[in-house]
Amino acid sequence: MKKLLVALIAAACLYQAQAGTAPWWRWESQVDGRLVCSQWPPGEGWKKFAGPFTNGACREP
Repeated sequence: MKKLLVALIAAACLYQAQAGTAPWWRWESQVDGRLVCSQWPPGEGWKKFAGPFTNGACREP
């Protein structure tokens, strides 16, 4: 009975630990104004331009 209870608690914890996808952002270069779509900053000199989006094309909010 104890093993069943532990298994049920573990299953409930694993069910709660589901991760969602990270949002996509359109980033603008501060150097030349280029735009890229990425889930994380491309590096220094970039700022968020638009978003968040649900896909890698940065077309749908």
